[in-house]
Amino acid sequence: MNALEAVKVGACEVEPNHRLGGSIRMLLSPGTARTTAGLMALLELQPGERVSEHYHPYTDEHVYVSEGRLVLAVNGVEQVVDAREAVLIRRGARHGYENRSDRPATAVLFLGPLAPSPDMGHVETAEPAGDGPPPAVDTPPSAAAGAREPA
Repeated sequence: MNALEAVKVGACEVEPNHRLGGSIRMLLSPGTARTTAGLMALLELQPGERVSEHYHPYTDEHVYVSEGRLVLAVNGVEQVVDAREAVLIRRGARHGYENRSDRPATAVLFLGPLAPSPDMGHVETAEPAGDGPPPAVDTPPSAAAGAREPA
């Protein structure tokens, strides 16, 4: 097996983004793994943290909560998503997440297909919960974290 057949990226190799709230790490993306079908991200929210409302015009978002509990708001309707549950958010649906529990929550996000260009993939509809630039899908893993360039 060569690097074109399998690319492994550790969460510690990817700088977290805090603009939308919490911590979002682009694990498998065009920048980290040269993927063209979609991207996989890790979302971590501490108690009381939220991800501000946004939508994806070209992309469906698959959400799997691996730890904790998230309150997901889709087009203004809330639902609780517990650990070991998954939900699909259709492209164009406004959505955000909140951790209203007293424990950290972790979710794996898969977004696909990719938008025609990175700047067209994400539209913020509310004031961002954090600061900095939006999450980037075309950034390679952090060299400072000991990551390597996909071959």
